[in-house]
Amino acid sequence: MTQRQPKTAILLVNLGTPDQPTPAAVRRYLGEFLWDRRVIEGSGPRRALWWVILNLIILRVRPGKVAKLYASIWEQDSPMRKILNQQVAALQLALQQRYPGHSPDVFSAMTYGSPGLAQRLKELHGDGYRRVLVMPLYPQYSATSTAPVFDKVARFQLETRDLFDVRILKDYHDHPLYIGALAQSVREQWHAQGRGDKLLLSFHGIPKAYYEQGDPYPDQCRTTARLLAEALGVADNDYLATFQSRFGPAEWVKPYTDETLERLGKEGVKSIDVLSPAFSADCLETLEEIAEENREVFLKAGGKQYHYVPALNARPDHIALLLQLVEEQAGHWLQSGDAGNE
Repeated sequence: MTQRQPKTAILLVNLGTPDQPTPAAVRRYLGEFLWDRRVIEGSGPRRALWWVILNLIILRVRPGKVAKLYASIWEQDSPMRKILNQQVAALQLALQQRYPGHSPDVFSAMTYGSPGLAQRLKELHGDGYRRVLVMPLYPQYSATSTAPVFDKVARFQLETRDLFDVRILKDYHDHPLYIGALAQSVREQWHAQGRGDKLLLSFHGIPKAYYEQGDPYPDQCRTTARLLAEALGVADNDYLATFQSRFGPAEWVKPYTDETLERLGKEGVKSIDVLSPAFSADCLETLEEIAEENREVFLKAGGKQYHYVPALNARPDHIALLLQLVEEQAGHWLQSGDAGNE
């Protein structure tokens, strides 16, 4: 008798989202997210001070405001969680078509909130999976977003006797299929709405100090922006890479998205196309902050037309990218019969 191969799982991971658009649910989510040492760094007295600020100020003031923002985009569930589930289903179908009879199983997880990554790993282990490809859906690596996924996997392994054979995708910021999918989404926008005077590529920001201490994220963002502009044939002076969603009093990586949009409007730029390449799924930061808040900034400053290009979400070319990443990261698991998931 031949020994049965261990079961294989593909785990698509995104950052997280509250369970409901309510202050209580947002408070739980923000508490978990903002207490992560990767997100807000510091130790000793700084950590103690941050505990006071987080629990006595931020978690008392922000949840009500943020819950209202979530409610404005909530349709039965959080957009991020709905899209993640769509991505899981689409990738599962693509794998079944590519590897009929022995495709790996695809699951969703969130670093914060539900379905939680730690709980998902526990469930997979209990169900007999022993090979797991973890795919954080962050094209650009940052210690504030991708690294917490590595941390949670490592903590699970520390507490497990029969370890997972695990692979973790670090980044794909310059992958040709990723750049190609972004470029096609912009071309479709241009075909439908016309081409704007400028193309603005807005990435989620990180504190400047994190970059100065070695986080490669801003450089990877700028590489993505350059490759996308080249794929579209956009001249250097017709696109900009900016950073959004800054939080707190510290300086973050510049230029800031909102300040750039205000400046462009005042300088006479009449139309602009805006894309957020760091987001694999539309969420609060894209649907509310970029598509709505920053639109108002640009129009109030004198701009006339503002077009938001949606995230890649569950587009077929995005799923084709995810399938390619699976094959690149764990192709030897996918040979005939090796997935073990008949």
